[in-house]
Amino acid sequence: MVVKDHAISKESFIICACKNCQLWFTNPRPDEKNIAKYYNGENYISHQNKNKGITDFIYRTVRKYTLRQKLSQINSRSKHKGKLLDYGCGLGNFVKVCQENGWKAYGMEPNEQAAQIAKNQTKINLIKDLTALETEKKFDVITLFHVLEHIHQLNKTVKVLLSKLKKRGLLFIAVPNRESQDAAYFKENWAALDVPRHLYHFNETSMKYLAEKNDCRITEILPMTFDSYYVSLLSHQYSGSDNNYLKALKSGYLSNKAAKKNNNYSSLLFIIKKK
Repeated sequence: MVVKDHAISKESFIICACKNCQLWFTNPRPDEKNIAKYYNGENYISHQNKNKGITDFIYRTVRKYTLRQKLSQINSRSKHKGKLLDYGCGLGNFVKVCQENGWKAYGMEPNEQAAQIAKNQTKINLIKDLTALETEKKFDVITLFHVLEHIHQLNKTVKVLLSKLKKRGLLFIAVPNRESQDAAYFKENWAALDVPRHLYHFNETSMKYLAEKNDCRITEILPMTFDSYYVSLLSHQYSGSDNNYLKALKSGYLSNKAAKKNNNYSSLLFIIKKK
């Protein structure tokens, strides 16, 4: 599949498929030295701290709710509020919410611009990189919310994160689900493909393969129902549709309705434990 970077560069990229594990991957892709420029744009909202229009406003309004939802999901599955790491924390909003709720929370953010905002404005505890992480004591919870698909050194990073997770700790990984109805409807214009920032494109099978490869098991798979609406909104914009907001409501609703039968929501949250 040939997919255009609608958000920033307007360049096109190819998505390939692995026959063994069903993982899709962007290929070729920018290396770690050159990927930064594909994040440094006004349209990449998760690394910006400004409101520039109604789409940004909707994103930030929904984010306030989903931050509390994520916290509730973690609290309901944790016996105590211990040590938490949000890997790929962006501007640090979720770390701050966790800190205010009693967690000893830390963030890690590879993007220098976002990390600087997290440090100076959000004022969270930041761990610089994987090398610095290796000196930390283990965590009760590690979260990656829409981050795994961005990581260049996927296997190495997963191994390091698991090595810093307590034996009974929980790993929360949220990723777009390429088998959702909105993905099938929009095809190469599905906004959650987000090339070249998304290096990988998961489904339930490829996530299970990754977990088992690292001697882990998936204990729960939860829907992220708001994602279908926001992704549909961007996808309609990329497709050049009129009445984007009304169409996004319809597309998001229909995607969530279809997912009730097979759990193929636009995004899925995988809760993972070590075996």
